Amino acid sequence: MVIAEKAVLGSMLKENHLIADTDLDVSQFAEPVHKMIFQSMKELHATGKAVDIVTLLTSYHPKDLGGANYIQDLFVYANIHKFDDYVEAMLDVWREREKRNVLHIAAQENWSIDRIMTALEALIDNRVSDHTTLTNLLADVYEDPYIQKEIVQGTTTGIGALDSMTDGFQNGELTIVAARPSMGKSDVMLHIAKHAGWKGRLPIVFSLEMAAPNLRDRLIASTGQFSRARMRNPYELLSNEQKNVWPQAVKCLAQSNIQFFDRSRQSVAEIRMKVRKMIHEYPGMKPIILIDYLTLIHSEDKSSNMHLQISQITKDLKAMAREFDCPVITLAQLSRAVEQRIDKRPLMSDLRESGSIEEDADVIIFLYRDAYYSKNDKDATMELIVAKNRNGPVGKALVAYNKFTGEVIGFERTNNENRTNGRN
Repeated sequence: MVIAEKAVLGSMLKENHLIADTDLDVSQFAEPVHKMIFQSMKELHATGKAVDIVTLLTSYHPKDLGGANYIQDLFVYANIHKFDDYVEAMLDVWREREKRNVLHIAAQENWSIDRIMTALEALIDNRVSDHTTLTNLLADVYEDPYIQKEIVQGTTTGIGALDSMTDGFQNGELTIVAARPSMGKSDVMLHIAKHAGWKGRLPIVFSLEMAAPNLRDRLIASTGQFSRARMRNPYELLSNEQKNVWPQAVKCLAQSNIQFFDRSRQSVAEIRMKVRKMIHEYPGMKPIILIDYLTLIHSEDKSSNMHLQISQITKDLKAMAREFDCPVITLAQLSRAVEQRIDKRPLMSDLRESGSIEEDADVIIFLYRDAYYSKNDKDATMELIVAKNRNGPVGKALVAYNKFTGEVIGFERTNNENRTNGRN
């Protein structure tokens, strides 16, 4: 460990740019003298000064840095080509040391499995500090008015009017999509998933109620514009025209890279673990996490009531969105209070265990179809009511919803959808 630390510091002295090229933190060095040397090097480099023996010894007390001979000896261990190997060797020892600390504290304080797993997972990602200064943050945007930068768009919702309000689903944000049963929540979720996938995201769907083959069939029906009734026996019930469309619909869906996990009673800890696995399997692809639905997520806290359990779950989902820096979209049910009003459009208070959901969610979208109550099959209008939008306006987006195919329309079709044109 000591040799690896010396090799890292020596290489940094030899090539100063390496100081800023790593995410190393002072706490990851074991030797106190190495902590002091590294901290001193970072401070000098941040001010734009050269980092060498002279600047170190004249800027700081030599005894704190081990003396001139000690710093000089660091050059013996320097090897620029093996720098990354030295850093990884050093981090391996640090992780082992931190693992023992976590397990010791967990045993003393009787931590839950979820909390232990979260702490251990943090070691893998090398996240040891969330500190930053306003000065650094301001430096990032100092030239913004004078230099054109690429605008980072959120993940498309697949619905133009909704994207206009939310600018898409944002990384690190928790979105709740809520409605009464049979309003089309699952179809909207699948619509979001495939459009996100077609735009290069990695949609990860956790279906706690519906099996993956059922979701697959829904996706085929909505993409190929096939009636779900005919999906029960495509060989017998699909027309020749629809059978011609089938391969293209399947091909388009395969390009969405949607991943399904359909085991019931999954906890947030399990969801987090599976998301991490997918991230490692698909490096370079940013995930978007979709969960159907909120109150089916298993709580590991058996001692508290439902309200406290949901409160903890929504907080954990929000933390997961920030941890993976991706959108998390969770479906939710509304209470029966909606049915008692003349105007049955949902309100915040209709959310089950609404207090914690309102507090933790960044965006809350309600789905409403007047045809559900009027029984008017000719009315295909669905309202997507943005009731909360932490970083943007609230309002309403209108789309057409085909309850027979599950298709959501009302936006400019993507090239993928234009290539499928089946009929009910």
